[in-house]
Amino acid sequence: MLALLITVPFFSILFFNLPFLGSLRRAITTWAYVLFCAQIALALRFFSPEFLNSFTSQAHLFNFNIALDNLSLIILLSSAIVLFITLIIATYTIDSQRQRFNFVNLLLFAQAGLNGLCLARDMFSLYIFIEIVAVTSYILIVFDKDIKALSAAFKYVILSTVASVFMVASIALMLLISGDTKFSVIQKTISGQSPNFLIMFSVVLFVCAAFVKAGVVPFHGWLPEVYSRSPAAVSVLFSGIISKALGIYTLMRVAKDVFGVNVALNNVLLFIGTVSIIVGALAALVQKDFKKMLGFSSISQIGYIILGVGSGTILGFAGAAFHIFNHAIFKSLLFVNSAAIESRTRTTHMHELGGLSKVMPITGFTSILGFISAAGLPPLAGFWSKLLIVMALILSGHFIYAILAIVLSALTLAYLLSMQRLVFFGKLNERFIKIKEAEFGFSLAAIILAAIIIITGLFYPFVLGKFILPLV
Repeated sequence: MLALLITVPFFSILFFNLPFLGSLRRAITTWAYVLFCAQIALALRFFSPEFLNSFTSQAHLFNFNIALDNLSLIILLSSAIVLFITLIIATYTIDSQRQRFNFVNLLLFAQAGLNGLCLARDMFSLYIFIEIVAVTSYILIVFDKDIKALSAAFKYVILSTVASVFMVASIALMLLISGDTKFSVIQKTISGQSPNFLIMFSVVLFVCAAFVKAGVVPFHGWLPEVYSRSPAAVSVLFSGIISKALGIYTLMRVAKDVFGVNVALNNVLLFIGTVSIIVGALAALVQKDFKKMLGFSSISQIGYIILGVGSGTILGFAGAAFHIFNHAIFKSLLFVNSAAIESRTRTTHMHELGGLSKVMPITGFTSILGFISAAGLPPLAGFWSKLLIVMALILSGHFIYAILAIVLSALTLAYLLSMQRLVFFGKLNERFIKIKEAEFGFSLAAIILAAIIIITGLFYPFVLGKFILPLV
């Protein structure tokens, strides 16, 4: 049954692209909605311990080792929600039926790759699915054939290729050390040896590759460009799940199942996480473009996730996974609203906007919810995941990093308040007096995401007990 999460999207693409089924091509959008909704339902159902236990044993797909656990489920749920929202935005921003058909095909490829990435339990399978998602991402960035998007995609291709080379070299070294690429075999081999040059070098290569894929400092050069210059729907997809799945989830999975607890690695993660928070937040403060500011904000938020992993504790790991989910929701919401604003005003330059909450009340209100969650203010979802991370840092004795995590939240609040003031508050620009709220699809997507933020925050004890603590 696990294999269906990978094979169904792939075979759906093959089926709808058969030459004699041209009349059914419009149905692929509806079918994609069904698949994404089904994955959300399955992920929620799988969280039942009894149901999950029946799938924890390893399965095989074309000699790939696949398995399911709670960390996988969090990413499966996050990716399905973001893909669903991306499809809604694409439906309202892509006019051509042919282009929409191509876009949905790419989303299904992305779904298959992301699902495979979540389920993979050997290094080779992990790499294969990462590259499936990465190649799909290249095409999505340049989907509109915009020259600025081409420039951003070029940066992404170059850096991502370097990361892929690092990853392949790391996997080759692990194969040389252990004689296998399975997580369990490599972990057993590494734990049974004292650290040596080959092991340390393979770890360094893999961590650097994951950092590049995630876009953390100092490998962040591509991320703001891709987020701000991609088509609206692609920005939602990238900000919501792509960079987190390819970089942060991959790092968490390998750290958990392969490298194990390593003090030196944890210290590196703590330092890089803190630097990413600072650099991302300071860069976001000086941005004039709405989408680019959100891009630098993502770098800062990813830093918190890395701090959780770097704490070296189960609580920190759970907090990091929870923040991945929260970030997928509130950052997707903010990018959905940036797409809504751009659809009405034809600009994302914040100094050209102002007072939009008067004419776009749904967009304005849901943006407030998104920025409150991103800033980590109670009682919304982002507060609880950041609280878990700070608690993990304190309990693991990293008091300085815990204090920095709390203090630096003020920077997050500063740039998000600035964004709200410039875009939604103040005097309405005369150019936009006659505009109306964004189309139904934008509002629907924003309301869905805002509802998830509120429900997750208000029902935090249930969410923690049902979804997060089972990571233990």
